[in-house]
Amino acid sequence: MGQFLAIGLGGFAGALGRFHLSRLVQKHTDGDFPAGTLCVNVFGCLLIGVFLTLALEREAFSDRTREFVVVGLLGSLTTFSAFGWDTYELARGGHLASAAANVGLNVALGLVAVFAGVALGRALA
Repeated sequence: MGQFLAIGLGGFAGALGRFHLSRLVQKHTDGDFPAGTLCVNVFGCLLIGVFLTLALEREAFSDRTREFVVVGLLGSLTTFSAFGWDTYELARGGHLASAAANVGLNVALGLVAVFAGVALGRALA
């Protein structure tokens, strides 16, 4: 039960953080570029890099804290942070082709899925 509560509370906090930070940034930028989303995604990548490095190299956090932060908070703030960490790990391990494929496939397939979802949503509407 504690695991679900930690993830749920982290998810709640991450969702609210994403909403408010994204709106704040977007409010202070010009144009149609989604600067708020970009800021949240980059910030999430920074946070997962810092947190997991401390967690893995210094064993600084309990499993429950890691679940709260990584799965809940950052998972809700942005799944881009997990993508960034996965790509980093591939590159760090010398798997540069896999890291590049991860980037290309995530971006390309993610965009294709958005367009497909819009088309499906329109068909169902």
